[in-house]
Amino acid sequence: MRRIEAGRAWILTLVGLLLPHPALAQSPTAREIIDRVDRLLRGESSRARVEMQITTEHWSRTLEMRVWSLGVDYSLVRLTAPPREAGTATLKARQEVWNYLPRVDRTIKVPASLMMGSWMGSHFTNDDLVKESRIVDDYEFVMSYDGRREGVSVWEFVMTPKPDAPVVWGRIEEQIRQSDLMPVWVRYYDEDGDLVRTLTFDDYKTMGGRLVPAIMLVVPADKPEESTRLVYHDLEFDVPLDPDFFSLRNLRAQGG
Repeated sequence: MRRIEAGRAWILTLVGLLLPHPALAQSPTAREIIDRVDRLLRGESSRARVEMQITTEHWSRTLEMRVWSLGVDYSLVRLTAPPREAGTATLKARQEVWNYLPRVDRTIKVPASLMMGSWMGSHFTNDDLVKESRIVDDYEFVMSYDGRREGVSVWEFVMTPKPDAPVVWGRIEEQIRQSDLMPVWVRYYDEDGDLVRTLTFDDYKTMGGRLVPAIMLVVPADKPEESTRLVYHDLEFDVPLDPDFFSLRNLRAQGG
């Protein structure tokens, strides 16, 4: 039986892009590198405006959203467009995840069994959206490559789950640029060793005073013609937020 992941992914993904981190030593360890990049996709606190472009075999659509995060325990994602979806929101408050559906005025708690389900028809999961744990806590990792790829100096890592870690991926591979510790791609494999999806990063730019990848693209291995693309348009860090902001009452709010 596949283990339900309470951990990392994207991604990407959506709960803030960078936690302030002290400068690494001249020769960082594998753990320091992975920890730094894992923190890159989080935030002490953050606020963002994000666009999600979903392409499938039969349809495509674009969602616009606002995203708030506080550490690893709290996040709130609220759709602002298209009008039909506006107000739909997802809240993570410590160990609980909730969805709000404004068209039926209903708040639904997301069970663990559905955390790996698609979020809003995209190729990201509910779990990706709220990223609960940290990769350095759930995985063992080794450096598999240290050299140049296509003229760029990179490190590549292979990560395998620790015994009894609550994760679904059988293996994760990641490539990181040595010059600035920016992630290039992440590949996710199932427990049988088959590639499930690839996440790539692009458009590295300074946002909120820090270098981040402003674009993330996830492509499923079994449907390479499909994809979900995330574009960060605005990103702020160290914004004044407290746990009370991440409430069921605010989940149902239409502003913010």
